[in-house]
Amino acid sequence: MTSIAAVKQDEDIAALMGRIGAAAKAAASELARASTEAKNRALSAAAGHLRANASTILAANSDDMTAGRDKGLSSAMLDRLALDETRIEAMASGLEAIAALDDPVGRVLAEWERPNGLLITRVAVPLGVVGIIYESRPNVTADAGSLCLKAGNAAILRGGSESFHSSAAIMESLAAGLRAADLPRASIQLVPTRDRDAVGEMLGMTEFIDVIVPRGGKSLIERVSADSKVPLFKHLEGICHTYVDAAADAHMARDIVVNAKMRRPGICGATETLLVHRDAAGTMLPGIIGDLIGAGCRVLGDAETQAVDARVAPATDADWDTEYLDAVISVAVVDGLDAAIDHIARHGSEHTDAIITEDSRAAEDFLARVDSAIVLHNASTQFADGGEFGMGAEIGIATGKLHARGPVGVEQLTSYKYVVRGTGQCRP
Repeated sequence: MTSIAAVKQDEDIAALMGRIGAAAKAAASELARASTEAKNRALSAAAGHLRANASTILAANSDDMTAGRDKGLSSAMLDRLALDETRIEAMASGLEAIAALDDPVGRVLAEWERPNGLLITRVAVPLGVVGIIYESRPNVTADAGSLCLKAGNAAILRGGSESFHSSAAIMESLAAGLRAADLPRASIQLVPTRDRDAVGEMLGMTEFIDVIVPRGGKSLIERVSADSKVPLFKHLEGICHTYVDAAADAHMARDIVVNAKMRRPGICGATETLLVHRDAAGTMLPGIIGDLIGAGCRVLGDAETQAVDARVAPATDADWDTEYLDAVISVAVVDGLDAAIDHIARHGSEHTDAIITEDSRAAEDFLARVDSAIVLHNASTQFADGGEFGMGAEIGIATGKLHARGPVGVEQLTSYKYVVRGTGQCRP
């Protein structure tokens, strides 16, 4: 049995996607009734298969990396694409962590009895079929497929062309897990073509797909938002901010800022703009800039930031609205907390923003007023990750406000229905 839906000879993209959609819909009906034990067995078997076949996955990834270099992908994009033994182990451990989570399906969310004796229960149920459209990062194949499975959903995965071979190799492990647990093969399907028309077909598959989760750059998100007839969990740009308050601990600020920008510059939780209170600029900013440049980061800044260090290049108006996904950061000196919050409101993407301060009142004000999916106090924005939240993994960071917001894990991949039990009541 193959791990991805084979393209039939002379089959066009519309027919291919229709076949995938119909199979997913049928699988979702079975998955909604699948036992917790079966789902966990599939995830555990997939994790074991990932480890046992690491060399095959790395070979496939090597092909993608070679093609990526030939294509001229940036170093940040190549980092997002790259796999090694540590990252494969992280995928396998993530699958096991998801298996260890409580089953979100069937949870009683609320229960009450009406004066007429009706017992009403709100119960968590799967969404149905989830479509995930993503770019570059092959680990999304494992994360998205496993999260959907745990939540009782069928998944249609459309990975980026850059990670085509890597995603297919990872998909083999997910398929092996499904076989081991005797679950429908179409529970997780990887679209077996790089043809961009497949994305267009997915966006119109309202009869098969219940929700689409786009993960990628601005152009992908804009296209999906404009064209999709299927409801979306939007994962918009990660224009994340770190604000260093006047009452920040200087040593903590230096450590957090460098980590927030440079741990992995190419992820959506990387800080793109640093804001510094004017009263802290003279004492804290020189050390922070020095650390960033020393770590290989290009620093762009306003006039006051440039005055602190001659190595700082001028920032343009466009920089405050840019998700670099690279070792580049824009820095602005602001009058204080209100100015920082105003800057974030004007230029942020409601993804993740952080404050560094020892002033608890300022911290609580920031956390309450910044309208982002994730807000942090004295912590790196790189913690914007479902795994770091104890969710095992995530499909993405939803920046909208309907249904799901922040890391989309297993609980966010469920809806609910009302179960009403009576004893013969008729409505007067």
